[in-house]
Amino acid sequence: MTKISHMETSPEFIRRQYEFAAHIRDPDHQPAPAEIEDRRMAIYRELFYNNVESFLSGTFPVLRTLYKDPDWHLLVRDYFSNHRAQTPLFLEIPREFLSWLENERTAQADDLPFLYELAHYEWVELALSISEESLDRGDVNSEGNLLTGIPVLSPLAWHLSYRFPVHKIGPDFMPDEAGEAPTNIVVYRNREDEVCFMEVNLVTKRLLELISENNNESGEQLLTRIATEMSHPQPDVVVKGGSEILEGLAQKDIIAGTRNNL
Repeated sequence: MTKISHMETSPEFIRRQYEFAAHIRDPDHQPAPAEIEDRRMAIYRELFYNNVESFLSGTFPVLRTLYKDPDWHLLVRDYFSNHRAQTPLFLEIPREFLSWLENERTAQADDLPFLYELAHYEWVELALSISEESLDRGDVNSEGNLLTGIPVLSPLAWHLSYRFPVHKIGPDFMPDEAGEAPTNIVVYRNREDEVCFMEVNLVTKRLLELISENNNESGEQLLTRIATEMSHPQPDVVVKGGSEILEGLAQKDIIAGTRNNL
């Protein structure tokens, strides 16, 4: 028995819509509807593609500078032709592009080795700039004592690790191999709605990890745990230095405050 495809049983106007969309996505391989003159189709081809390409260029400005025009358009066209987005929201296009890079695209021999990581690093800025999360929460005291209280990480602060030093990459610095150690970066949005980036050391990274997982330990307890993990001979030194780190993170709005007793 011959299997009948969904398209063969669809109404004529739906088949025409699919033909129209398929040609706009991939005009080199999908024919345009026969009854529409090419001059009119060209308007749609250029409009749709140019809108997507322009938004990607604006979201990934560093990545864009690393590609010659033909190579960049080849990458964007590949995405435009083959990815099926899961949302109609225009601001979600960059996240869809990231998803395509990570899960769908076939890697090429001449790919930039840091392609996905750099794209992710640039996307984070947009993601935080449009996030609807707020620093002002009823269960957080922004003036609380960070040593005796339970520190709370801002929902607008992301601590990230990359194999490549993504914050340094540009036309004059394009590493072929990952660094000897991960690059740890905090990307955060402060109370002035500015998105900022800060490279952090391993102690600060570990402190942020513990704070993000913590519900009941004070800042001093978390710092004492870090001193134990480090087998530091003078835990008080770690606590004192860590106290200064906590205050600095709070001043930058990376730490929102301390948890209120409920």
